Amino acid sequence: MTGGASIRILTADDHPVVREGIAGLIGVQPDMTLVAEAANGREAIQQFRTHRPDVTLMDIQMPEMNGLDALIGIRTEFPDAKVIVLTTYEGDVHILRALKAGAQGYLLKNTLHSELLNTIRAVHAGKRSLSPEVSFQVADHMTDQALTPAEVVVLRLIAAGNANKQIAGQLAITEDTVKGRVKSILAKLDANDRTHAAIIGLKRGIIEL
Repeated sequence: MTGGASIRILTADDHPVVREGIAGLIGVQPDMTLVAEAANGREAIQQFRTHRPDVTLMDIQMPEMNGLDALIGIRTEFPDAKVIVLTTYEGDVHILRALKAGAQGYLLKNTLHSELLNTIRAVHAGKRSLSPEVSFQVADHMTDQALTPAEVVVLRLIAAGNANKQIAGQLAITEDTVKGRVKSILAKLDANDRTHAAIIGLKRGIIEL
C-alpha cells in the first residue's frame, strides 16, 4: 500500500509455532503490522477490544473458547470486524458456519504464503475470499439434503460407538425409530454403512467428538 497506514493484524491460534510463522511472514511485509496475538477464543475477543485490528486471523479449534464462538462474539460487538478463518478444518459445514457468522475469508493452514497475504489485503479492501479447496467443498455439497437435528444426535451417538439399541435407550425412542433415522442418515450422506457415515459426519463438520 503506498502512502497508507499498515494493515493492523491480530492472529488467534493455540499453537505457538503457527503464531510465530504468521508473525515472521507479516513482519517482512511493508503494508502489514502484527498488533496482537491470542492463544484461545476468549483472548481473541479481549485482544480485539484492546487493539481494534483491521483484520483478524482466527483458528477454529482452540481451548476455552473455539474460533467460531469468538468470531460470533467479536462480530456481535464490532459488526464491521473483518475476520479470516485460518484452519485445518475443510468440512463444508464448518465453512458455512463460519461464513454465516460473518467471516470474510476462509483459508486452510496449508495455504501458500502468497495466498494468505493476498487474502489479508483483499479482505481489508472489503472483499470476500475463499481458497479454491474451500470453494470446491462448499460447491460439492450445495445440493445435499441436510440432516435433521434428530438425525445429527443419532449420528453423534453412532460416532461414539453406540449400537441402535443403546441409542434407543439413551434417547427414549424405539429401536425402529433409530433404524429409520440411520437409514435416512446413510441416504443423505451417501454412506456405505454406519462407520462410513460417522467418518463423513466428522470430516464435514456435521458432528464433533
